[in-house]
Amino acid sequence: FCMPTAATQQVNAMSAMSNITVIGAGLMGHGIALTMARAGHQICVQDTFPDSLASLHERIKVSMQGMGVDAAESDQTLLRIRSTENLADALADADLVFEAAPEKLELKQALFEQIEKHVSKSCILASNTSVMPITNIMQKVKHKQRALGTHWWNPPHLIPLVEVVSTQKTDSDCVDHMVQLLNDVGKTAIRVNKDIPGFIGNRLQHALWREAISLVENGVCDAQSVDAVVKASFGKRLAVLGPLENADLVGTDLTLDIHSRVLFDLESRQGPSPYLEQLVSEGKLGMKSGTGFRDWSQDEANELRARVIQHLNKLETIL
Repeated sequence: FCMPTAATQQVNAMSAMSNITVIGAGLMGHGIALTMARAGHQICVQDTFPDSLASLHERIKVSMQGMGVDAAESDQTLLRIRSTENLADALADADLVFEAAPEKLELKQALFEQIEKHVSKSCILASNTSVMPITNIMQKVKHKQRALGTHWWNPPHLIPLVEVVSTQKTDSDCVDHMVQLLNDVGKTAIRVNKDIPGFIGNRLQHALWREAISLVENGVCDAQSVDAVVKASFGKRLAVLGPLENADLVGTDLTLDIHSRVLFDLESRQGPSPYLEQLVSEGKLGMKSGTGFRDWSQDEANELRARVIQHLNKLETIL
């Protein structure tokens, strides 16, 4: 395991790590595999759905084309990625496991219970989840010192952030090594020192979403207006000016004055919005159903997705 007494050896092991297993060949799994393989690691992707594995290399190739990766580098990256349906085969030589299965607690718990039976004692176990506490996911893992969370953001090959989440049982060396590994492959690895639901990013993101939904629910404006306000104002600077940097920029005294006059009126309900619950109950599920907070044609949905990918690719050349 990642024992403090073997820190030097473990650092060397992580630096030289080459065999990485990704559990799940979906949107997140393919992006994680792409990222790690481009950095020179040998990747095995495991999934129980043959169709997902059959299309894996082509999806990774298309993603790299969108990133502007040249053909030679793309070919070399793909050579480092193999796939299998067999869990034991995928884990046989693994130094590190990234689990990218669907967001179902029981499924993830069962997976890690099985994974631990097939990996070496030095293998590090990492769960990719958006909001679920890692402690709950790793409940059935016997050796919890080497278990942690790595929350990759979608699409994982384009969004720099990975939140590295410690549980109370996680060895600090494991966290250090994971952060170093992710930074080495070009990610922005951020430590989450307390295992709380939503970690850092999603707590911030969904605090904004809660207020956005409330504004529409209470008739202040429509959904298009909410999105237009964010994109045409503070959203323009978020990539280079974080909220606390902004607070220091304008002054903590002004920030305090504003909070004293507005926080009392912000949405503070503990549960989901009744308006959001109504949309879901009526089958208004967003782009996949054609309507959600607003109506979407298939062309509009495809255009927005393409615009997001294009924007993220451009940001890579700017920031």
